[in-house]
Amino acid sequence: MSEIRALTFDVFGTVVDWRSSVIAECEAFGLRHGASLDWPSFVDDWRYDGYMGGSALIRKGELPFMTTDQLHRRKLDMLLAANNLDQVDEQERDQLNRAWHRLHPWPDSVNGLKRLRTRFICSTLSNGNLSLLVNMARFAGLEWDCILCADVTGFYKPQPEMYLSAGKFLDLRPDEILMVAAHRFDLQSAQKAGLKAAYIPRPDEAGPSRSVDLSFDPAFEYNANSLEELASQLGCS
Repeated sequence: MSEIRALTFDVFGTVVDWRSSVIAECEAFGLRHGASLDWPSFVDDWRYDGYMGGSALIRKGELPFMTTDQLHRRKLDMLLAANNLDQVDEQERDQLNRAWHRLHPWPDSVNGLKRLRTRFICSTLSNGNLSLLVNMARFAGLEWDCILCADVTGFYKPQPEMYLSAGKFLDLRPDEILMVAAHRFDLQSAQKAGLKAAYIPRPDEAGPSRSVDLSFDPAFEYNANSLEELASQLGCS
């Protein structure tokens, strides 16, 4: 523990509840437009195919570099067209796409982050873009010391350069940084780059149609059920 000087955080799913937040915004959008869709499936497709699928294409060199906002908007336009909602105008498309800027934190996130900041530098290490993460922090009441993200680093997780950029920007060795995430692949990739790992399972993130292993993993340096619990493990008051 004495070697850790900074914590870097995955944000979507780890710190904020993206799925419930965006489903609620889509349901309100549907009421305005008289559209009775399966909004949870709509949101899952938007996120998993639009963002995760799009960022994978960027890493492979099959798409030019785009921000998360741009990836979300690219997929949103496809989904609206596929569901006979082509009449939605530019202003409302932009407003709906910015639902990803208005994500609610998990109940433990705000105070847990506040406690962790009493001892450690706390930064995002997110594939989200800078404006999105700034707006989200203000909306959700998240206090970061630094915001590191894909359009700042030029890389997308799980590229090793993304994790190594944290040490570069914070002037720290990789082993002085603890990556905090709800996703095993993220932590495994961070460890391969030399960072330490803290696993925070979020049982409600993936939704009922996706099976996720939520068990603690002894391969990670820390396992905790919340950011509050992690703060206690790290000796934060």
